[in-house]
Amino acid sequence: MSDSHLGMHPVNQSLDREKLLVKWLDEVRKDATEIFLVGDIFDYWFEYKKVIPRGFTRFLGKLAEVCDQGIPVHFFTGNHDVWVFDYLPGEIGVEVHTEPLIRTYNGLKFFIAHGDGLWRGEKGSRLLKKIFTSKILQWMYARFLHPNFATSLAHRWSKQSRYAKGIATEFLGEDKEALILYAKEKLKTEYYDYLIFGHRHIPLELTLNEGSRLFFLGDWIVNFTYAVFDGKEVKLKRYSED
Repeated sequence: MSDSHLGMHPVNQSLDREKLLVKWLDEVRKDATEIFLVGDIFDYWFEYKKVIPRGFTRFLGKLAEVCDQGIPVHFFTGNHDVWVFDYLPGEIGVEVHTEPLIRTYNGLKFFIAHGDGLWRGEKGSRLLKKIFTSKILQWMYARFLHPNFATSLAHRWSKQSRYAKGIATEFLGEDKEALILYAKEKLKTEYYDYLIFGHRHIPLELTLNEGSRLFFLGDWIVNFTYAVFDGKEVKLKRYSED
């Protein structure tokens, strides 16, 4: 699953979604062999040397419980929670991925990534990603901005950006979706049975050339969708409390 954006305005709705996500984790851990959280789990996250962001207590506790149970949890950094460093792997036990992950299960090859800034045509996103991942700028951000001010600033920026664009955007079409264009280009040099992305906030299943399947995981703001690999195929599902 991806794009729960925990901590996103309004806070009370974020708490409701966090509780739902905790319930989902509690249910899927009963038969899961691995769990993949494919980016933008938090709407904002920055780890200082001695300080971590306020909130998300229920989610982090459940995540630690799942890891302690021996189920590998893969946490991908997205464009909103790119500043995950050593707290989550050290304290919780998740495996953090800052780059796309390639895995093979039962002879089927998977390409898994959050998806921001991958397509060469997204010049703005690629530049922003370079800025956010700059070690020098991260060091300056942590030392020259008070955590209260920095967090408020980040939430204000996220709120303005998200509500200007809309929380869930419409499908743009195969010839305009950056991740579809990226996937098709990727398949020219290497075959994958499944290419799975977060980031776009829309649930989508698409067959590409030579039978490759592409999935957009959707989000946990509007759609509450996730994908399951049962050993034979990937299926997109929608979660509800019922």
